[in-house]
Amino acid sequence: MDVMLVLLVIFMVTAPMIQSGISVNLPQAETKSTPAEEGLTLTITKDKYIHIENSVINQFLLEQKLKEYFYGKEKKIVFIRADESLPYGFVMRILDISKKAGVEITGLITRPIEPEEKK
Repeated sequence: MDVMLVLLVIFMVTAPMIQSGISVNLPQAETKSTPAEEGLTLTITKDKYIHIENSVINQFLLEQKLKEYFYGKEKKIVFIRADESLPYGFVMRILDISKKAGVEITGLITRPIEPEEKK
């Protein structure tokens, strides 16, 4: 369990290395970037639509889509790019669905705090 927590923290700081064309307003975090492992990126827009690979789905289809994607794969890693205006409970529901689908490691992508905001 402690190893999973450490890995989660490591993956939370990978935002600058993962790019996506979907526009979301990411929350800020005062963390440094570390190299990221390969994983699947879920982009969740403020209207609660989930962009996964080339599909746009809702939360009710997510578990099945994740199971299909990770079928036969050794590592099951998901990075979540969620708009900061989403309710906390919704993001937690997505984390729970990911875990039910067999995802082993989940990282939350943020953007760095701007220097003038660190005061």
